[in-house]
Amino acid sequence: MRSLLPGSATVDARRLVTARSLRGFADGFVSVALASYLRDIGFSPIEVGAIVTSTLLGSAALTLVVGFWASGVPQRTVLIIATGLMAFTGFGFAGITEFWPLLVVAFAGTLNPSGGDVSVFLPVEQSLLTGAVADRDRTALFARYNLGAIFAAALGALCSGLPVFFANRAEIDVTEAQRIAFALYGVLALGLTLLYLGLQQPEGLRRKAAPLKESRRIVLRLSALFSLDSLGGGLVVQSLLALWLFERFDLSVGATGTIFFAAGLCSAFSQLVAAWLARRIGLIRTMVYTHLPANLFLILAALMPNVGLAVAFLLARMALSQMDVPARQSYVMAVVPPEERVTAASVTNVPRSLAAATTPLVAGLMLNATSFGWPLIAAGLIKATYDLLLLWQFQSVRPPEELVA
Repeated sequence: MRSLLPGSATVDARRLVTARSLRGFADGFVSVALASYLRDIGFSPIEVGAIVTSTLLGSAALTLVVGFWASGVPQRTVLIIATGLMAFTGFGFAGITEFWPLLVVAFAGTLNPSGGDVSVFLPVEQSLLTGAVADRDRTALFARYNLGAIFAAALGALCSGLPVFFANRAEIDVTEAQRIAFALYGVLALGLTLLYLGLQQPEGLRRKAAPLKESRRIVLRLSALFSLDSLGGGLVVQSLLALWLFERFDLSVGATGTIFFAAGLCSAFSQLVAAWLARRIGLIRTMVYTHLPANLFLILAALMPNVGLAVAFLLARMALSQMDVPARQSYVMAVVPPEERVTAASVTNVPRSLAAATTPLVAGLMLNATSFGWPLIAAGLIKATYDLLLLWQFQSVRPPEELVA
């Protein structure tokens, strides 16, 4: 793994990238299975949207706690506590079938129904990663951090149909087999615990997060824009895209998982291009110039009359839509002082999670009324507005490495 990372990356960087990949596999596995499983046990599209909303609201609340009220807790301890919540989430979804108790588990846990990462792990890992590499290699490290996660999530999505496949072969109840996905999610938390226990930077692990002072204005402005982006993203989280494919084209879980596997591969390769592109045109332009066409492809996918064309545009969208992620993460960490990074990551991610949590239920209502891709169209328009506002407000605010002559 270390040979795949930038030359200045430390041992901790390797552990954090590996941990993110393991979480990516778990998230990819359950995000596709989630919609199918909830539908099979009798939940309506509105109830599925409510469960997804609850997971995102819970992630926002936990991230807020980490950023503001857990500042005196060692960062390694925060990560280990989060793995305990992950185990609780997996076994809770595996054992509970009633709507209201499951809604509570979704809120209190770490389940990630999105193609990206909106979890409590994120701000702590981002802060530690920034301190584990030189400035010149920061974006490249974030790209590999996301690359491993996307590859693993794609593999997880591909494997999401295995419980149903084996259930049909063994002639057992499909919903019972699908619970295996959530139990596996809980078991994988143990592997994460072992990785976090091995983190080696005691000074970084003990560092307290400082409140926003010097970076307050820029962080709040970025947070507002990122929230707008997530407002649109909440309409098309992976679980709801899977539900749209189920409802619109009557696809199976296995076929949908294969589509998301291909989408994950497209997205993964784009991460490396993002780091290369950022060195040439800058982080902000990389974010905007790749995100705008991706949103156009999302709108076009909704308008397609058959599954082949719809999937083609979804894949084209995924080839571009995640290139802004390492650039965004690197940009936020670059424009704030080191002691404010955990708080800045929390402040920029909490509103994103809250904004994303407000729209899955709306998407569920749309899909309950019609299988047409209105959530995709609305998401594309909202996210394109974010792109234009970001370019207008921040193209002149440059990170340190872009100021070097």
